[in-house]
This record gives sequence, structure tokens and C-alpha cells, in this order.
Amino acid sequence: MAARKRMNRARLRPPAVAVSSRQPSAGLGVQRIHLGDCHVIAEPEGLLAACLVERLGETGLVFVARSEGRAARLHRAARALAPRGAAVALLPGWDCLPYDRVSPSRAVMGQRMALAAGPPPGLLIASAETIGQRLPRVTERLRLARGEALEAEALRRGLLRLGYALDQRVDEPGEAALHGEVIDLWPAAGAAAWRLRLEAGCVAVIQRLDILSQRSLGEEMEALELGPASEVVLAADDPLLEARPPGLEHGLAEHAATLIAPLDLLPQATILLDAGAEAALDQRRAEVAEAFRTRIALGPAGSPPEALHCGEDLLDGRRVERVAEGEAAAPPRFAEAEDPEAAFLDYAEAQREAGRRIAIAGGRGRGARRLAQRLGAAVPVADWPALQALPPGGIALIEADLPGFEAEAASLVPYASIRAAGGAGRDRGAEALFAASARLQPGDAVIHLDHGLGALECVEQVDAGEAQVDCLRLRYADATQVVPFDELDRIWRYGAEAEGLSLDRLGGESWPKRRAEAEAAVAAGAQALLGLVQARERARAPALRPPPEAYARLAARFPHDPTEDQAAAIHAVLGDLASGRPMDRLVCGDVGFGKTEVAIRAAAVAALTGHQVALLAPTTVLVRQHLESFRRRFEGFGLRIEALSRLTPPAEAREIKAAMARGEVAITIGTQALAARGVRFRDLALMIVDEEQRFGAAQKEQFRRLRQADGLHMLTLTATPIPRTLQAALVGLRELSVIATPPARRQPVRTIRAPVEDALLAGALRREARRGGQSFCVCPRIEDIAPMRERLAGLVPDLALIEAHGGLPAAEVDAAMVRFAEGEGDVLLSTNIVEAGLDVPRANTMLVFRADRFGLAQLHQLRGRVGRGRARGVVYLLTGPEARIGLATERRLATLEALDRVGAGFAISARDLDLRGAGDLLGEEQAGHLKLVGLELYRHLLDRALAKARGEAPPEAWSPGLAIGVDAYVPPGHVPEEALRVSLHGRLAGLLRAGDAAGVEALEDEMEDRFGPAPAPLAQLFALARIAARCRRLGIEKLEVGPNAAAARRRGQETGRLLLRRPSTTPEERLATAEALLASLVKARAGARRERSSARRRAAR
Repeated sequence: MAARKRMNRARLRPPAVAVSSRQPSAGLGVQRIHLGDCHVIAEPEGLLAACLVERLGETGLVFVARSEGRAARLHRAARALAPRGAAVALLPGWDCLPYDRVSPSRAVMGQRMALAAGPPPGLLIASAETIGQRLPRVTERLRLARGEALEAEALRRGLLRLGYALDQRVDEPGEAALHGEVIDLWPAAGAAAWRLRLEAGCVAVIQRLDILSQRSLGEEMEALELGPASEVVLAADDPLLEARPPGLEHGLAEHAATLIAPLDLLPQATILLDAGAEAALDQRRAEVAEAFRTRIALGPAGSPPEALHCGEDLLDGRRVERVAEGEAAAPPRFAEAEDPEAAFLDYAEAQREAGRRIAIAGGRGRGARRLAQRLGAAVPVADWPALQALPPGGIALIEADLPGFEAEAASLVPYASIRAAGGAGRDRGAEALFAASARLQPGDAVIHLDHGLGALECVEQVDAGEAQVDCLRLRYADATQVVPFDELDRIWRYGAEAEGLSLDRLGGESWPKRRAEAEAAVAAGAQALLGLVQARERARAPALRPPPEAYARLAARFPHDPTEDQAAAIHAVLGDLASGRPMDRLVCGDVGFGKTEVAIRAAAVAALTGHQVALLAPTTVLVRQHLESFRRRFEGFGLRIEALSRLTPPAEAREIKAAMARGEVAITIGTQALAARGVRFRDLALMIVDEEQRFGAAQKEQFRRLRQADGLHMLTLTATPIPRTLQAALVGLRELSVIATPPARRQPVRTIRAPVEDALLAGALRREARRGGQSFCVCPRIEDIAPMRERLAGLVPDLALIEAHGGLPAAEVDAAMVRFAEGEGDVLLSTNIVEAGLDVPRANTMLVFRADRFGLAQLHQLRGRVGRGRARGVVYLLTGPEARIGLATERRLATLEALDRVGAGFAISARDLDLRGAGDLLGEEQAGHLKLVGLELYRHLLDRALAKARGEAPPEAWSPGLAIGVDAYVPPGHVPEEALRVSLHGRLAGLLRAGDAAGVEALEDEMEDRFGPAPAPLAQLFALARIAARCRRLGIEKLEVGPNAAAARRRGQETGRLLLRRPSTTPEERLATAEALLASLVKARAGARRERSSARRRAAR
């Protein structure tokens, strides 16, 4: 033990590191400096951040990192370690290329402008790429405070001047949505969005806005300040105000009176240069100059480099220190030990005996507190100075998530390197997937139950006797038809845009025949489906419950906190495996949302209980990556994990198959070769199919052979929630989990459409290489590869290029993709074979050549290959200048560009189904009946047929007729966007079909929250919807309100009416009379039930 302690002390002391200091007027001098208990040292980054924090008391400190990613990481760590109130700032760089055709993001420009206008920070962290880029110093702000008057047009023009984007909804910093008395704003430099409500022209309330639900939260504030969202602040009379062109900021010098260098913000500061920063500065200057020369050869380029960027005299007159390379020790990763907590406690005791303090970082939960208490009384500390102030050997908890490091004064250990992963959340089902596809939009194809397939044109106000009401106008092959409010529930979204479809004729014979055919076919198949469901419920399988300690040890190796949806899916899978019935669960999740972790946990349950697992993946590269991931996670568990694919040598494959048959291989990962007839398992308990949508019908037929084994558990993973993979879940043949919440700190991939230009190609690839990343260059056809290879060789000859496409031998393709995934090469030039499951954490840039030749789902899958780490990914959708893009292609690219928020995969999948058509995706056998009536109506018919097959009475398809005589419409002045008005009516249609009065009230609350108090016609529309929903539940087929009475007729009763005599002249009185009549019916029905119950009791006596 003593020897081990001596070894630890020797290993944990960071080496002294030489730092050079330069005064501009003198020659270079080298000195050794010490900063308290901490040396200025390049690695690990957590220790470097702590050293920077120790120097915060100086007149100012600027750290110039060698890359953008390193600057961002150091900023996060330094902010967490700095004392409260200490100003630690990051100067972000433009997230576009020099002299690009697009502007930087508003969030980046907002942060830069806020930094320039505010007080100087004590510590400024910047990359070599950004420290020399000048910026304007604009102090102009918009201040909105409670109780102050606000004029809508003045606010609109003020926002445009500052560069804010006006949109229908707010999703990102620098956006605003103006909806009359409700205004949504996300300050460009802010961390959150806010909703303002106006009353009598004054700001009444300012509340936090949840951008996912678009609902306001309880948190309020007194005033909101909005700084610029662009580095170009326009004058009020500037002709560009209403149509700010993209890329305007590249001509910044023409719009700003003065520009300052970032170092001028801290004129007396010490400049601390990272190792390699000076070379990066030189490289940046050369790249900017080259980009300007290339752009100006094509036309106007913007401001010249000398106007926007500092030259070689950037550091002249500054006090400069250089950090040399060096690396200190970091704590071990305890989660990989057999007993992580015991390993940490041994380590902590050795550290304390050496006189060091111990801090557990990221220790917000009960587990971290409990662990710290096993070492003694733990003290919560907020920063690095507070940790240093503890007595030697003290124990501390720091809430912030920080990288671990060991210093002479203290050692900091991330709790993530010790802890076991967390519990379960609420599992999401099929409805979460269909929410994206259920919203109506102008131009959608819809089915009217009586008239058939038409095109939804618009919402239209029409005269209905004494009132004005909203109707939907549908276009048919020979005429148009308006659909009144009380027929909304007879409209079903077809699931495709109307363009190119053969619409029905009003009163024609085609639609009744198609509807009858679909209903008969669905009814005929419902009995067989019900038999399958009942057989599944009777089936039995081994109940799998893993050893708790071993499972917890494996879970602890997951380096992240599971998201809520991820935890819920894991919990559901564990429950399925332990139920004693065969699991058949479909897990749908967007690319990069953590489906693989669900598979690892499921495999652990089966393998740790002595059973075998088969994991099927569509490509050999994905097999290779899964093999590495599984072996890394299961290291030390004594389980054999193998792979079978075409990369496996024949002799090795024979040995693996023999070992599988003997039960010696616990987890086998392979392509469809794993389902070949020569493959045998001794005790296969779980089969996992990854990227199910990538397998064809023949391959799935092979899988069915494996599934014939009694008691086999089945887990299917997919990123594309299309009906082909969901139909079984809808009828109860499969369970369904949805992972819709993004991982922590996951940033949306920026998507940019642009023409193909050499300057863009070279700039994008060099920028990614400069920040230490890799790039994809994707071509639609094999014949495009050679010309692109020559083009790139001339543009970026210094970057290493790897090729992968179908024209190469399969083994060569696999080897190339594996090499790239392992970090070799700067650019992978390929066709779309990279779209499935290739995980390259360092890949953050993708160039898609001739993007108009790819499908929407393909483009989304390709986009999912980048930005999987902390760096924000960027995808350029490149189109040739000679290419004529059709309308459908334009919509496809616009959809992908617009839906670039994290987790947009479900919405994109829904739109892809619309754009391509259900039949093309599903195949005729699966989709024939669905294609006749559309996805939503097909689900409805299927539900009815299944209910009938169970012996239940299916709900009848009917709509209550209302004649109340009140205005009921969505005023365009209240909700200006027609798409939102159409969507509102579509959502009402679904609620009316379900008779969901509570849902109508919730939708009314949402609309009031988003757009302000409802004007009378909209409030009356919702009142009619509530009345219609109640009529449906009560069986009221017709309800009329006149000036002296209200009358209702029950469904199925041709004669006899229920009357309520009551004068009603105003709209409020008429609605109240209708509600009173329904209330009397509810009361009468309750009285009748009580009387029947009393009669039964009397008869029993």
C-alpha cells in the first residue's frame, strides 16, 4: 500500500511547464512561471481552465486557443470554475465561410455584439480564427418593460434594423413572432425565449417561452433587452430593411462607421497564446486572403480582408505569453472497474493522504452526495477558489459538469466517470409519431368521407344565414366545395400533396367504390390480425432479469445521462424482457438520439443471464462499429462478442459459427449473413435489428427464419417512422417506444442551400480540417466521383481524401469507411452509401453535390452523419448552376432547410411520406388499401374493424349538426398566417371526431397563450367545438337555437325533439342556451340512471 501511495504522489504532481513571455520592443525571453498551486499547462483542459481562473485578478487576460472547439470547451470549464460575478467570456467565430453567400447565425452575431457593447470581461477566450476578426461596437438596444407602451409597427421596424428574423414561431436566438397582442422574442445573445402580452397597448407580462411546446412558462421578468442579431445594424430608412440579403455581413466595413479589433476590448490585458495558436493565426490570414481572391473573381465580394481582419501586427504592443505543450495526470475512468465506487474510494483515500482536496463534479443528485458522504462530510462549493480554501484532504461537491484533472492542491473527478445511469421516464407510443403528420396545410390532399379525394385550398369565411363562419374550401376534379364547421370531422388528411394526384369528381362513382373496397378489405383482414394479437398475448418466453450488480456496472459505463425518452425506452425494454412473454418492441428515434444504448442494455440483460444475442445491421461498417462499441462496454465481463460479415475471413467465420452453435459466443453482430441457413445458435433469446428500414423484403424473409424460434425476444430500431414499420404497433402486434428528446447539448445541424463554387468547396473543407474535424463530400452517382476527385485535388491538395462508392470492390468500400470512421483522412468522397449508421464523431461538415437528386429521407439521414459531437455540424446542399430544379424538388430542399431544429426527424419523415406517396414506400401488398384512403382514414377503418372483430360495437361515423346562428371563424388579423389557420381547423377536426371537449379547451388555452385573448368570432368557434363534442357524446344529432328556444334531436329519432324555451338574441345568450339544454340532458340522463338503479334494488328486495 505504501508503495502504491508513493507511486500516486509521483504520478499526480503536474510537471512545471515553460512559458515564454514577449514584450514587443525586446527579443524573445523564456522564463518559468508558477501560478499558485497550478501551472499554466496545455493539458488536461480542466486544469488549464483552473489556471486561467487563478489569474482573473490581473488587469485582464486573453487566452487564444488553437481551435474553436478547444476555445468553447475551455470557456465552459472556466465559467464553471470562476467565482460568482467573475466575467469570463467567449468570442465566437462566424459559423460560415469567409466571403460566403450566407450570413453567420444570429446567435453567433448576437454574442459577438453583446461582448463588444458590454463591459470588458476579466477573461476573454477566443480561437486563433476569431481573435483577429474586427467587429462593430454598437450600443443600440431595444428595451421592453412591463407597464411601458409598445407600438407594434415601431417594434417591427426596430427588430428588422437589428437583424431579427420575423417568423411564425420562435425556434432559435435572433427570431421574433408578432401575433397582435402576443409577441414572442428570443434575444440574439440570450439563453431563452420570452413571450410578451400586451394590454391596451402596454406590455402587461413577460414570461419565459418553451420553444418545443410554444407555450409560456411561469417564470416572469420585469424587462427584456434585445441587442443586435446582426453585425450590420441598418438605418431606419435603409432600402435593405424589409429584405435584408443573405451574406450582407461580409461587406460589414461598408455599413459600419468604425470597426475594432477584439483585443482593443481589453487594451491592458496579457495575451496567453495556446500551443499552436501562432501557426493557426498565420493560416487564418492566408485562408481569408485566398477566399477573397476567389470570390472577387466571380463578382462583388464584400469588404477587403484588411478592412475586416487584423494583419500580422495583431500582437504588436501587447504583453504576450506562450504556453508550451505539456500534460498532467487525469483521474482514471472508474466506471470501467469491476466495482466503480470502490475504485473511486480507494483513489480518493490515496489523494487525501497526499494532502489533496477531492471534488466530485456534476454532483447534483443524491448518488453523488451519498458517495461523498462515505468519505466524510462533503462541502458544496461553487468555484475553484472555494475548493482551494478547503483544508487539505477536504471533500467537496461541485454542481457543474467538468472534465477531470489532478493538481497539486486538488483533484477533480467527474461523477459521470463513477456513477450508474439513471432511471425511467414516461414511454411514448404511436401517437407521438403521428402528431407530425396530422397537421393540415394548404395544398394538402384530403379525403372527405362523402366526396372523396380533394385538395385543401384555403380557409374561407362564408355567410351562413345570419352569421359568418369559417369553411374549408376543397378543390375536386370538376368543381370546388366548401366544408362547414359541423363537417370538419369528416375530413381526413390523405398524406400527400395534391399536386400530381388524380382528384375525385363531386358526385362521381369512383370514391364510393374505393371506400367500400377499402372497408371490406380491412374488415376481412381484421379477424386474422386479431388472431395474431391474441396468439402473441398467449405466447411465453424466458423471463430475463440480469444480476443487479453486473447490470449496474455495465450501465455505469455509459458516459452520458440518458434522456427522459431514452430512459423510458430502456425501462420498457427491461419490463418486456422480464414479463415472461416474447418482447416485440419497435424503438423509433431520430439519428443520433441514442437507440444504440437501448440495444446495449437489452443485450446485457440477455447475455448476463446466460443466453445468446443476435444483432443484425444493414452494413458491414455499422457491424464493425457495433462490435467495437459492444466490446468496449462489455470488457471485463467474460462475454465473448463476435462479428459475422463479408469482412470476416472464411476460416474465422467457420470457427465463430461453430462457437455460436456450442453457445460460447454470447453476442453476435452481423449483416443479413447472420440469418443464413448455415448459422445456428444454442440458446438464442434476443434478436436486435438495427436500422430496420434499410433492409429489403428478401432480407426480412431471412430474419423470419430466426424468429420462428419459440420464446425469442425481438427489438427493432429505426430512425424512419413510416407506416411500414408502424402498422404492427398500431394493431397491438408490437410495442412502440419513441425517443424524441435530443441528447444534452446536441445542437441542430445548420443546413445551407448554395450553388457549387470552388471557393465554397475549398473553404468548407479547410475550415473543418482546421478545427480538427473531418468532412463528407457526397455525390449522387458513381460517375460523379472522378470529376469531383479531380476538382478537390486541385482545390485542397493538402487534405487526405478517401473514396467509398459502389464501383469499388465491397471489401475495399468497407475498409475505406472503417478507416475514415477511425479518424484517418480529412475528407470521405462517396455516394450515399454513408447514410446508414456511420458514426464519425469528428465529422462536422458535409457537402452534398447535386442535392436535388436525393430524396428527403436520404438527405435527412445524410445530415445525421455530422454534428454528432459537441461541435455544430453544417450541411451544404449544393446544386449546379445549370440544373433546373422542379417544384417538387424545390419543396424537398426547402423542407430540409426549414426543419433544421434538433429532433426534426419525425416531421421530416412525415413530409417525406407526403412528398413521395405511401404506395412507393410501402409496396403494393402492404400499402394497397392504405393508398386508396390515406394513412389517417386507414387507421380509423382499421380501429373500427378490430373493434368489431373483438365483438365490440365500433363507434358510428356521424357529425352533429349545429344551427346556433353565431359568427365562428379565425380572424386573419388575429392569426395572419393561413397555414396556422388551416392547421387549427385540422386539429379541431381530430378533436371533434373523438368527442374530446377537454382537448378543445386545451387547444383554446394554447391559442390564447400564443396569440392573446381570442376575439369574439374565435371564442365562439371554440364554444361551438365544445358544444359539438358534447353533442357527440350525448348522441345529439341536431341542435338548433332560435330567438325564443333551443331544440335538440337524438340520433336515430326521426320525430320528437327536446326543447328549452328561453329567449336568446345575442351570440353569448345563444351559446349559453345551447349549453343549458345540453346540461339539462346530462341531468336527466343521470336521474334516469339513478331511477333504474333504485328499481333494481327494489326488485332485489
